Amino acid sequence: MLSLLVLSVGSKAQQFKSFNQYSNNLVPFNPAYSLVHGDNGAVNSLLRKQFTGIEGAPTTVMVNGYLPLSSIGATAGLMIQNDQVAIERLTELNAFFAKSIQLAGTQHLGVSINAGYRFYRANYTSLDPTGADPNFRNNIDDNKPNIGFGVMYYSDKFYLGLSLPRLTIRSLGTGSQQTDANFRNSYYLTGAYVFDLSDDIKLKPATLVNYTPSIPVEADISAILYTKEVFGIGANYNTRGSIAGILSFNVNAVQIGYSYQVGTSRIAGFGNGIHEIMLGFRFGSTAKESGGVL
Repeated sequence: MLSLLVLSVGSKAQQFKSFNQYSNNLVPFNPAYSLVHGDNGAVNSLLRKQFTGIEGAPTTVMVNGYLPLSSIGATAGLMIQNDQVAIERLTELNAFFAKSIQLAGTQHLGVSINAGYRFYRANYTSLDPTGADPNFRNNIDDNKPNIGFGVMYYSDKFYLGLSLPRLTIRSLGTGSQQTDANFRNSYYLTGAYVFDLSDDIKLKPATLVNYTPSIPVEADISAILYTKEVFGIGANYNTRGSIAGILSFNVNAVQIGYSYQVGTSRIAGFGNGIHEIMLGFRFGSTAKESGGVL
């Protein structure tokens, strides 16, 4: 029970969500990223397990997918996410639409809008099944609508985006007071560039900056070195005090990624590291040629 309480309280000091392989799966932060690969759809999934071996440890499962609407230069898709931390569970379901406008040559401006629901539950009765403690006699169940926006300037070599993927429409009542950090509006600034070091070697530095009111600004900085656009190895640093190693494999339309994260300070957390597994599949009229690492 003590570990459940520690995990629940500790999670409130963190941003709503963060993961190391964001540069290869940016749709959850900015759905306009779905436009970057042209006339191709995709399905992406991610499993993130923190503090392995501790009961009630934070676990995140994410799935997103989208289809191209080539005739109007757009995409449409869905995003699903489930976060479990000790006695708390937050599930999100969002649909999104993104539209691209060609500016010059390969340069485009993409805009997106997403809407959906968030479902929150805190199972306090599990902490005291006997009901002896009045503080743990009532669970919290609530849900709220969500809306978000994104914009992205991109080409075949870079992207730069700004987004607000979740805009609070109303309070979650008691639940929002107890987990306020999880339900504030979060603003994301994202960017990446692909450098051609040689015919077979590419370097992709990227960053993701997260601003949430009343919480210190958090930034991720990563770099992945790719060989023949098939195998990638890199690292990620988070200003909250953590570093991660990243492995990436691109085989035709399939992308597999793995990262292992450890804390560099007491703020970053505890335990024996954070495992993150990503699996993606890109499809469409030019799927075999769309394996670009952007």
